[in-house]
Amino acid sequence: MNLVMEKTIEQYEKLFSMDEPKREDEFRYTMMRPFEKMWGAIQVLLKAKEPNGYDVMMAVKMLGYLDIRDAETGQKALQILKESHAAETAETALRQCIRFAERKQLRVNAGEIKFGLYIADPNKLQLQKGYCGFGGIPGFIHVWIDPNNYNLPRLPSIIAHEFHHNLRFSYVDFHHGSVSVGDYLVIEGLAESFARELFGVEQLGPWVTRFDQEDLQYSIEVINEVLDVKGFSEVSRYMFGDPIAKEQGFEPAGLSAFAGYAVGYHAVQSFMDQQQVTINEATLLDAEIILSQCGLFSK
Repeated sequence: MNLVMEKTIEQYEKLFSMDEPKREDEFRYTMMRPFEKMWGAIQVLLKAKEPNGYDVMMAVKMLGYLDIRDAETGQKALQILKESHAAETAETALRQCIRFAERKQLRVNAGEIKFGLYIADPNKLQLQKGYCGFGGIPGFIHVWIDPNNYNLPRLPSIIAHEFHHNLRFSYVDFHHGSVSVGDYLVIEGLAESFARELFGVEQLGPWVTRFDQEDLQYSIEVINEVLDVKGFSEVSRYMFGDPIAKEQGFEPAGLSAFAGYAVGYHAVQSFMDQQQVTINEATLLDAEIILSQCGLFSK
């Protein structure tokens, strides 16, 4: 599997040295064009046909990438990323993921994997402790980070999480309209379990670790009733929890942030433990098998 690491540190250095009016085209056509196929797969154009239309500039803002006008914040983050050798860490982690997949005879349905590391808006990803990622289109992975002492050590883990999405979606189709709560639980639970397999429990993300036993058990009980609910907007209420549901205009479901991620992780972990199944074996299984045999849910 060929790996292409976009040189985003150097790209950002050039971007922030430019006059502000020139930065948008630089970001759009230099930094995002290599991922045009990824954006196109989720119906995001590099440039909208109408002024102020929905395109990649609006999409990254909504997702929590840093506003390219904020050079001061960006340059501080760049310095931290350079001093911490984040790009090298990312490449090492990705190569470890690829080697693991190849040993286990798992494949990503793409000719190459293209990776980009971007700067996050420090105000928009507070619930995620300043880092996030996207790996939903095989062949492409983005991670955006406001680097700090919490998330930098966890960079390999989130890369593994997003790499697993590349794997899973090479075998299982994902459709926004028909995905169920149960499907999404398994997608995220497998991804975080893969990250744990490669990089250890201490690198798990806050979407899993912030839950005490009482909150986790309550979340399991709520989600047990809606496993078959379908449609991305409905599913999002349970996966992302109330704070994000309110922010995005969804009806709150009475759940803590990222409840579905935590429940999904514990469902997959329970299934793997009870059924003596490895993460590489679980990656290929139907979500219904995992949910019905994990011991967390009763129908």
